[in-house]
Amino acid sequence: MSNSFISYLVSRLIAYGHLIRLDKPIGTLLLLWPTWWALWLASGGLPDLNMLMIFTLGTFLMRSAGCAVNDYADRDFDRHVQRTQGRPVTSGKISGKEALAVAIALALAAFLLIQPLNTFTKTLSVLALFVATIYPFTKRFFMIPQAILGIAFGFGIPMAYAAVLDFIPLEAWILFFGNIFWAIAYDTAYAMVDRDDDIRLGLRTSAITFGRFDVLFIGICYGVLLLSQIWVAQLAHLSNYFWLGWFGALICAIYHLRLVATRGRDECFKAFRHNNWLGGFLFLGIVLGLALD
Repeated sequence: MSNSFISYLVSRLIAYGHLIRLDKPIGTLLLLWPTWWALWLASGGLPDLNMLMIFTLGTFLMRSAGCAVNDYADRDFDRHVQRTQGRPVTSGKISGKEALAVAIALALAAFLLIQPLNTFTKTLSVLALFVATIYPFTKRFFMIPQAILGIAFGFGIPMAYAAVLDFIPLEAWILFFGNIFWAIAYDTAYAMVDRDDDIRLGLRTSAITFGRFDVLFIGICYGVLLLSQIWVAQLAHLSNYFWLGWFGALICAIYHLRLVATRGRDECFKAFRHNNWLGGFLFLGIVLGLALD
């Protein structure tokens, strides 16, 4: 193969990597933590290894597909936002049809991945795909599209319970509900970075909807998340070691509120990214609460 063809191939692979955010794993992690919360709780401890691998890889595939759909949906807006001008679709490195093809291929791979699971889980996966597909378009008309993101990012919760138990108990729905508020919290911080651009473009985000009360509402959303985790811990009969992770998450939430209170772009983006630690601490609390008496 000629050097020019190799260079072209490398550039295309890099562009596809950027399309599915291989260079930005934070989105996958924010989707993975709730899925792992649910898998451990539904299994009463360490889940079956095959199921763990299916859900972990499936999380990556669905997040990647969602990124491709998002870039297709926002291709006419991204070029007007400083932070997103270089994304592959809006910059012309990848066509819109290519992005959709990538999304379809990844979604199909995710569906094939869950074939060993029960019918209930497969049915829920179709609903999850529907929500993930419509989310990018809700920024045009829905006042808090972050709530739709929370549903999309939390669908691994009912799917995990369905896969393990073949039904969805109350604790799963409480976990799911809390995750919606967590997504509103961290994605509002994310939206605060682009608030001026989004207002100019006529888009809807929670950062615009909440206005000067943005920090207050982020704090309320964190409160709902943390209270929902306590409720779940009681229903699942977690030991007091759960509190080690819970208090770690509380400290993270307070730190994030201090960051977003500045309303600086860098600080808000840092708060968004740091939510990985909050999700990790809650996971730690669940693992410890199940493993130690």
